[in-house]
Amino acid sequence: MKMHRRVAEAERVCGHHFENQDLIVAALTHPSAAEGKSHAASYERLEFLGDSVLGAIVAMDLFTRFPEMDEGELTQAKISLVSGRMLSSVAERLGVGPLILMGESERGTGARGMHSALENVYEAIVGALYLDAGYTAAHEFVMRTLGPEVSPALSKKPISPKSRLQEVTQRDLRCGPEYKLVSEEGPAHDPTFTSVVMVEGRRIGRGSGPSKKSSESAAALDALVRMGYAGEGDFAGAGITN
Repeated sequence: MKMHRRVAEAERVCGHHFENQDLIVAALTHPSAAEGKSHAASYERLEFLGDSVLGAIVAMDLFTRFPEMDEGELTQAKISLVSGRMLSSVAERLGVGPLILMGESERGTGARGMHSALENVYEAIVGALYLDAGYTAAHEFVMRTLGPEVSPALSKKPISPKSRLQEVTQRDLRCGPEYKLVSEEGPAHDPTFTSVVMVEGRRIGRGSGPSKKSSESAAALDALVRMGYAGEGDFAGAGITN
């Protein structure tokens, strides 16, 4: 897709015509497609700005919308709203994926690479809107796209597979689980970690993910499924990345 078509479609998604079109071009450009160019050529700097602007918008909306929530509940709701899972889901629903300009080195990373890019581009778009038209434009975009996801239920911290496994092993086996990283594969920009979880020296679960933490969560979920304490989809939204 030609860049002018990407820009036109992105402007439709944003509901805004960019006076400075270099901003939206950069917001759509993955770092792998800007190698050898200035830092402003990809979405990285705009993502940095957009992350802060997005956080302020979400915090203000939650503070105003839910006066009954305490600090901890507001914090948890904000974490849920600006999580990578949430932002990538919203960006995918908006049709942002096909608009991202990727370099050759990233085109083979599959769903995991696209998940990260969608999250980053969403934040970069917020930053680009803020620079091109100010807070109001960024606020309108966030409220229109992320606002429908706001719910009091977001303030309830989901139990993680690791926490659940800790509970059941302590209760039923009188000992806690231990995690061991068994492999790290793939290129530096897209690694895959594999961990196992053991109880009393016996392996009860195995899992993989793009970070050591996510591989441990996947291993804990595998153990819970094998032990009959959970189904495969029981922890959707609790931070599992497979």
